[in-house]
Amino acid sequence: MKVLMFGWEFPPVNSGGLGTACYGLTKGLSRKNIEVTLVLPDYPEDLKAEFVKIISSNNIKLKKISTILMPYMSSSNYSQTINKRNARIYGNTLFHEINRYAEAAKKIAMEEEFDIIHCHDWMTFKAGINAKAIKKKPLVVHVHATEFDRTGGNGVNDHVYHVEKEGMENADAVIAVSNYTKNTITRHYGISPEKIRVVHNAVEFEHKIDDKSKIKKINKVVLFLGRITLQKGPDYFVYAAKKVLQHEKNARFVIAGNGDMEPFIIEKAAEMGIADKVLFAGFLQGEDLERAYKMADVYVMPSVSEPFGITPLEAMSNNVPVIISRQSGVSEVIRHCLLVDFWDIDDISSKIISVLRYMPLKESLSENGFGEVKKFNWDIPAQKCVEVYNEVLAA
Repeated sequence: MKVLMFGWEFPPVNSGGLGTACYGLTKGLSRKNIEVTLVLPDYPEDLKAEFVKIISSNNIKLKKISTILMPYMSSSNYSQTINKRNARIYGNTLFHEINRYAEAAKKIAMEEEFDIIHCHDWMTFKAGINAKAIKKKPLVVHVHATEFDRTGGNGVNDHVYHVEKEGMENADAVIAVSNYTKNTITRHYGISPEKIRVVHNAVEFEHKIDDKSKIKKINKVVLFLGRITLQKGPDYFVYAAKKVLQHEKNARFVIAGNGDMEPFIIEKAAEMGIADKVLFAGFLQGEDLERAYKMADVYVMPSVSEPFGITPLEAMSNNVPVIISRQSGVSEVIRHCLLVDFWDIDDISSKIISVLRYMPLKESLSENGFGEVKKFNWDIPAQKCVEVYNEVLAA
């Protein structure tokens, strides 16, 4: 079976969980003898050789479209970017650029042979709709996040919402990364539950740092890792940090990531008098990312709305206890963790203190979590995607 897949990021050029998910899924599909042609926006030329090598070993061909689309890009981000580029080459707005991407997808669809189209998130949906119109092949859209997740339900962009809705309505099947996301789709987009298939994400064990190595540290480390945006709840993390430090003076809080809320979080930490206890590590990849996990005594994901959340699985694979928001898809598939409501600062801080103070609790979460996450691999979601492909092809 041949799949024409539209995405917008792929390791090593990625800025979030979507790229990680696409990498794992396409790798899993290749092991199922599915031939994937992955269409991506432009990427740095100096990464081309390494990039092709990574995917060619998994039966994945790469197609490249010249565009400045970036993952998680907002309209304001796009405007700032094109001000530095040639506006005659690129569209005047983010949505014009998405349309340009979709038009380029028509040529790709005409040139490629494929049985099915698979699109990841809203920026690719128009491309998928165009490819479907060209070849009359089934379209599957994969929803990793919705506009309601990204905005917390406040200030939803109507244009983005309608692109998402149009994509789901034109799809032959919709894949949601969790039941949490499926419920969001049915409630806010009016898509029939019968059209939606839930395929949970997984995690790859690719540790590069010796598990036996111990990184020396004096302080207890509490880790937040993700985009510093409203969706991820970094403000609740620093509010909880303030409360924890009233009881655990040697705790240190590491925020790894970047995003539009970073200036606010830096100012808030200073305002609360804990700036010297909060470290902003920036966006981490590769060994730096793994090193951050290994330094952590506990990982906290206080997301306001998290369709899935791969980072807790990564933390667990590094023997790190995790505290996660109940408002997350990953809470559906892991048991050896501590659950909190994102807004409950008292509960978050109490659970952080418990893990830092009580070694039996920390060891139980670490050992059982590691054992649980070892059962995760991308072959399982890949097989579920193949089943969706076969279902729509037979319809």
